[in-house]
Amino acid sequence: MSRFLSEKFLLSTDTAQKLYFDYAKDQKIIDYHCHVSPKEIWEDKRFENITEVWLAGDHYKWRLMRSNGVDEYYITGNADPYEKFVKFATLLPKAIGNPMYHWCHLELKNYFGYEGVLNADTAKEVWDLCNEKLKEENMSVRGIIKQSNVAFIGTTDDPTDSLEYHRLLAGDDSFDTVVAPSFRPDKAFNIDKAGWKEYIEKLSEVSGVQITDLATLKSALSSRIEYFDAHGCRASDHGLDQMVYAETDMADLDIIIEKGIAGEAVNKFEAEALKTELLAFCASEYVRLGWVMQLHYNCMRNPNSKMFAELGPDTGFDCIGPNNGSRKLGALLDRLNGNGCLPKTIIYSLDANDNAFIDTLIGAFQGTEIAGKLQHGSAWWFNDNKQGMRDQLVSLANLSLLGNFVGMLTDSRSFLSYTRHEYFRRILCALIGEWVENGEYPDDEKTLGTIVSDICYGNAKRYFGI
Repeated sequence: MSRFLSEKFLLSTDTAQKLYFDYAKDQKIIDYHCHVSPKEIWEDKRFENITEVWLAGDHYKWRLMRSNGVDEYYITGNADPYEKFVKFATLLPKAIGNPMYHWCHLELKNYFGYEGVLNADTAKEVWDLCNEKLKEENMSVRGIIKQSNVAFIGTTDDPTDSLEYHRLLAGDDSFDTVVAPSFRPDKAFNIDKAGWKEYIEKLSEVSGVQITDLATLKSALSSRIEYFDAHGCRASDHGLDQMVYAETDMADLDIIIEKGIAGEAVNKFEAEALKTELLAFCASEYVRLGWVMQLHYNCMRNPNSKMFAELGPDTGFDCIGPNNGSRKLGALLDRLNGNGCLPKTIIYSLDANDNAFIDTLIGAFQGTEIAGKLQHGSAWWFNDNKQGMRDQLVSLANLSLLGNFVGMLTDSRSFLSYTRHEYFRRILCALIGEWVENGEYPDDEKTLGTIVSDICYGNAKRYFGI
């Protein structure tokens, strides 16, 4: 029987262990998509207790607590931090098979030196140990990033953001990690959602372009894209609840925008037509600047309207939204490719049933200018567990070129979540190790080592131009 979380964790073959320890483990981390705060990095924030760094803002943990019947008072409410921690520690043993069980214990081991297991009986011991550890110099935000061997962080930022903290960080020679903004224009696209009119007013003010029609909306977005580029941006990110594709003429789009600005409701087709046109416009800008475009889709946002009204978005109430959208994604890529404005693109679907579709679709649009121009993004959100990662890797290997994959990201708001890269690397090496020891691939250490190190670091470095 293997010991829990030993050095050989998940690495059941000699080949897997060789690949992980010699070619994966010490590679720098390129966390090209996440939601951490650049302000907290600049200020080098320190945490008062383990609850603040571990439970605050982590909707993965919140969902587990709700699944165990924990009152919201101990989740997002004003309960004492220790009481919140104990509530989570008490339920954690029930999370067998859930990646959170592995992530939590990897974080406790790697950052706090705790080799045991967290449960109701050990909660006080772990609480005291972690809080004492957090007082150490290297447990500030920058200290955590440095000891995690992070070379690059791509934050997620609204077009109206000043990027003040990115600018300050870029000028700080004492901090080696590059922190770059990523352009997330969802609020400008979502004319069918509450608050669009008010957001357009803000975008007009920040960009210096009075938005009245399609041309001025594009001009405002272009202005902010240039601003982001000047601040080191290398990628955009589009969060599409469902993949969109609809076309209408420019005059109709002007009318649609006028309706939105007047506070009038637009129908589904009108909203989709505007989003399609804005996606195509932004993609052409990304090609011009050499950015990567990321498309995230098939998420059902806030199905629990009662809790959305109480807590707002991004509080742990989203779910997989299986609304395929396959033909619309294909139509969008075809339009961009036909117009010569298909950028380097990473596609993520929250529905794992789309794996094979994405892997075959990207093969239809690969370009000669860069190997792996179109990417199937790493197993996203509800899929970034052991089985979800393996499924994504196997599908990509079966239907495309796994060796060109740009690898893992955290997609997290937590500075302790860099252990997810370790988790991914172990799963990757375990899978390749199985193939080699089953005689499905030669035991060619030079080639295997290159594949692993590229997926962990080298491919993303080249792809994003870091």
